[in-house]
Amino acid sequence: MSSATFEKGMVFFLSILTLLVSSLLLIILATVFAKGLPALHSGFLIETSEDFGRAGGIFYQLMGTMILMTGAILISLPVALGSVIYQTQYLKSETGKEICRQLGQVLNATPTILFGLVGYLFFGVYLETGVSWVTGSLILAVMILPTLQVSIREAIEALSDQYKETGMALGLSPWSQIKSIIVPQCYYGIITGVFLGLARAAGETAAIMFAATTFSGIRLPESFSDPVPTLQTHMLVLTQEAANPETLAQAWGAGLVLLSLVFFLTVMAWILRGRLKMEAEL
Repeated sequence: MSSATFEKGMVFFLSILTLLVSSLLLIILATVFAKGLPALHSGFLIETSEDFGRAGGIFYQLMGTMILMTGAILISLPVALGSVIYQTQYLKSETGKEICRQLGQVLNATPTILFGLVGYLFFGVYLETGVSWVTGSLILAVMILPTLQVSIREAIEALSDQYKETGMALGLSPWSQIKSIIVPQCYYGIITGVFLGLARAAGETAAIMFAATTFSGIRLPESFSDPVPTLQTHMLVLTQEAANPETLAQAWGAGLVLLSLVFFLTVMAWILRGRLKMEAEL
């Protein structure tokens, strides 16, 4: 077999694999839309759930999900930004930088259920935050930390040397350069990491299922020790009643809303990443 024939065969094989993967994604999206769209109505997002989720809307579940996402970002972003600034601007050892990168990758590859177990034991039991939205936010903050770090690190490393050289020529101290040049110029990279982190936090279920959420009895948290209803838990409980078509329809509707939320955050991150690349080329 000639090399040209072999190459054409590999290209055809890879094309088939790409088509299969793309088709699988399209099938999943089409199924969610087809099943979830009929459940949506004018008050689905603003009405409260009724009859144990069989009717009504998902207002409190959506708000609970947003509370966990917002709390996770507010906790994780300062830690990610500070750690990346230290690694890129102050840490001189290449070995130390590589160790930090590898540890971040290991953290990112850790199964989410382990985040929930260890996070609940540390935050919920040891720090006595219990089953609450605070515990869930802390667990999600640790989970999305590698995502934020990667995005911020890429933005800082893509920054042109002329910015740093200009700062040095002006006699700025390292901290002044960070505050006045590096962080402002890496704005789009930071925001990209935020949207990607929010997208991952929105899709997590196992890590917060038994540490932060509740299906009924709580609408919105009134204290730091209260759990929250979320879209993920709402869907999980409703799908256990698959024999009831009304209940299953509500689960598909909640799934469509959650998918739309994740899709919106991902698209925003993609748009901002494009802006980051354009600025890096200037």
